[in-house]
Amino acid sequence: MQVGWSILLIIHGILAVFLLGAITHQAVGAAWPVTKKGSGFFHSVRGVNGMSYTNAVIVLFVVTFAIGTIIYPTYRISVRTVLQEYRNFKPEGMFEMKEHLLALSLALLPVYWLFWRKASEANRLARSVVTGIIAVAVWWSFLTGHIINNIRGFGS
Repeated sequence: MQVGWSILLIIHGILAVFLLGAITHQAVGAAWPVTKKGSGFFHSVRGVNGMSYTNAVIVLFVVTFAIGTIIYPTYRISVRTVLQEYRNFKPEGMFEMKEHLLALSLALLPVYWLFWRKASEANRLARSVVTGIIAVAVWWSFLTGHIINNIRGFGS
C-alpha cells in the first residue's frame, strides 16, 4: 500500500510543478504586461497571452487539490502527529496556512475564470490581483509541501 501513496505523492508533486509554472507565467504577464517591442527572457515571460493559461490553471488546480485531499489523511496521521510530538509547530502552522490559502483559492476559481474569460483593460487590475492571490497560494503550498516532506518524509 505504501507504493500507491508514494505514486500519488509523486503525481501530486508533478502536477504542482506544472500548476506553479502556469500560474506564475500568467501572473507575471498580467501584473507586468509588455509595453513596447523587445526581446529577451523577461520580455518573453511578460509577453504571454494569459487567457491561454486559464483553463489549464483551473484543471491543474482542481486535480492537484483533489489528489492532495486523497493524500491528506495519511499526512494527518503519520506526519502531523510527529511534528506535534517534537513540538515543531512552525512547519505545522505553515501547513495549516497552506490549507486555508488553498481553500480560499479554490473558492476564487470561478471569479478568476470570469475575469480571464472577459479579459479587458478595465478589469486588468482585478484580474492581476486574483491571479496574484492564487499564485501566492500555489507558491506557499508548493514550498510548504517540500519543507514538510523534508522534515518527516511521507509514510515513514
